[in-house]
Amino acid sequence: MIRKFRGKEVAYIFQEPMTALNPVYTVGFQIVEVLRNHFEMGPQAAKERAIELLTMVEIPEPARSFDKYPHQLSGGQRQRAMIAQSLACDPALLIADEPTTALDVTVQAEILDLMRGLKDKLNSAVLLITHDMGVVADLSDRILVMKDGLTVEENTSEKIFNSPQHPYTQSLLASVPKLGSVKVRQLESDNIKAAPVLEVTDLVIEYPKRGRIPAFRAVDGVSFSIQPGEILGLVGESGSGKTTVGRAGIGLLPVHSGSIKVLGEEIAGASMKELRAIRKHTGIVFQDPASSLNPRLPIGESIGEPLFLAKEAKGEELNKRVEDLLDSVELPRSYRNRYPHELSGGQKQRVGIARALALSPKLLIADEPTSALDVSVQARFLDLLQELQDSLKFACLFITHDIGVVDILAHRIAVMQYGKLVEVGSRDQILNKPQELYTKTLLAAVPVPDPKEQKKRREARLKLMADAGK
Repeated sequence: MIRKFRGKEVAYIFQEPMTALNPVYTVGFQIVEVLRNHFEMGPQAAKERAIELLTMVEIPEPARSFDKYPHQLSGGQRQRAMIAQSLACDPALLIADEPTTALDVTVQAEILDLMRGLKDKLNSAVLLITHDMGVVADLSDRILVMKDGLTVEENTSEKIFNSPQHPYTQSLLASVPKLGSVKVRQLESDNIKAAPVLEVTDLVIEYPKRGRIPAFRAVDGVSFSIQPGEILGLVGESGSGKTTVGRAGIGLLPVHSGSIKVLGEEIAGASMKELRAIRKHTGIVFQDPASSLNPRLPIGESIGEPLFLAKEAKGEELNKRVEDLLDSVELPRSYRNRYPHELSGGQKQRVGIARALALSPKLLIADEPTSALDVSVQARFLDLLQELQDSLKFACLFITHDIGVVDILAHRIAVMQYGKLVEVGSRDQILNKPQELYTKTLLAAVPVPDPKEQKKRREARLKLMADAGK
């Protein structure tokens, strides 16, 4: 009885698609399975409906993506596939648990339009669980604010945003990054003239042919550089190649052609011995701290491991360096004996930063480090990263789909689409005077925590897309 009810009457969109999708079945098979469980449908009709659903949630090349496994899709594409699976039966109640956490702003706007359309067309109810106040402003009629398991405030969307009563609601709204609300960060003149820390020239990265899946060019002719002490924000939608560029930047992916230089040393084609020497000067903070920390190692060992492997410290000196790193990311020293599952998402991400900064790198690559954090934790995390960058003066490639975050941190912004760099410029130039239509669409899709303003922005975005013929 309950199996007939689940999926058809009530559907659930999970926060983490990688754990919710079955890794041994293709995305298409998993959608077809839902359709055939609930409807009298043949395999061909179910496949056509599944491809239609994948098209509806804007997955590129839906007919080919139908035969892909979850690990072959980007984070945002996996989330869209799971949303397609949830919408397959047009449910009466859709419970969406952080459905847009892993999505870039343009896809997020499309998904919110999709959920709004479903709600209006089928008269469905939507229970939206999220920490993104911009998403709440876009979709919600009523809002319930929770803290520590208790409801602290409940009211209409307009009243919560315009006259919040509870201090926690007020602090949540104050934590939301607003475009153009911080002053422009200037790079010191000495750093502008210095040799770049990271120099990428005509970079091409291809994923090789596997079975029936042809070779795929993920990055095509990308060139940029980062000066000492500079933060370059790399933005673009999921699947645009941002993470691929970041991973190649510290030698984690092979380069098809082009050049990557870190502190003047060529990474493309370097041997493992040469890479090991270069990696002493680099650090990386991964998107998902839970999967990048060893669950069997205490936090202190994870942070100290780079120092030990690089033969920088051992014994008592190593213990002191670990404690200093915990201090620098504002975590209690007692946490060194805790395991990753005992920490919150924000605390795990701080551990990720401490580990990345263990060897005092000249270059830090931050791959979507704030995507899984709620706004108040994100605000503290960004303050911490800014303080560390100001004191340690490392260069940083900050990869994100959240333009509000690069607005706070970045000196310059680079925009990627379909593996190519479409626009690079100062923060002020990209946010206030974008040249490319794609950059304008990206900015128009950023949700703001104000229902009236958000409605205007949504209409402006739809007009921009109509003018572009999308």
